[in-house]
Amino acid sequence: MSSNSRSQIATFGYKPGRIFARKYEIVSCLGSGWEGEVYKIREKGTNIERAAKLFFPGRNPKNTVSYTYAKKLHRLRECPIVIQYHTQEELQFRGEPITALISEYVEGELLPNYLKRFPAKRLPIFQGIHLLHALATGVENIHHLGEYHGDLHSENILVRRLGLSFELKLIDLFHWGRATKENRQDDICDLIKVFYEAIGGKKYYAKHPPEVKAICCGLKRSLILKKFRTMSDLRIHLENQAWT
Repeated sequence: MSSNSRSQIATFGYKPGRIFARKYEIVSCLGSGWEGEVYKIREKGTNIERAAKLFFPGRNPKNTVSYTYAKKLHRLRECPIVIQYHTQEELQFRGEPITALISEYVEGELLPNYLKRFPAKRLPIFQGIHLLHALATGVENIHHLGEYHGDLHSENILVRRLGLSFELKLIDLFHWGRATKENRQDDICDLIKVFYEAIGGKKYYAKHPPEVKAICCGLKRSLILKKFRTMSDLRIHLENQAWT
């Protein structure tokens, strides 16, 4: 296959039941993106369900993308909010070598689907605060390990369950470039935007109490970062906020 053909591969289209790497069975396709496709798979012999991210070869030259992603997941292996990486596999697609990263499979709902089950498709304020606190606590761990997420939005947040607090997983990370102060500041602003949208966004913002507006700061980056210089500042603010 020519390099031009490799660059044009934009889907694998694997169907349930397909076997790859001689030991995994495709269960379903979980989603796709610029880099590749993610499948729910079942390990033959053990029947353990896992997830496989298959990289389009044109988007993964010399395995640089998959390698960087795997290394970042490994560095964050102690962070409960991050999907846990297991191993790398190689397979063939139309005669072309393809890299697959195998990770844990996590049951749950993407945040946008979860919100659809609430009146007006939005969280009550206090549940929104619990969501933001769970996210801030999880991403704070990522920052403490010298990393950043870089792609925080509702489609990347998996809600596993809600009890006394939210149990969440982040299902993707931006993995290019070293972590910088600006990267981490982006994470802070992005989390506050997730909170803002989860409790109703612009339509309901004017009616929210001052405590909410003091967190959202009208989504103005300069105001947010003046108040919350680090993710720890945001977490501590949420834990010490007095509500009227």
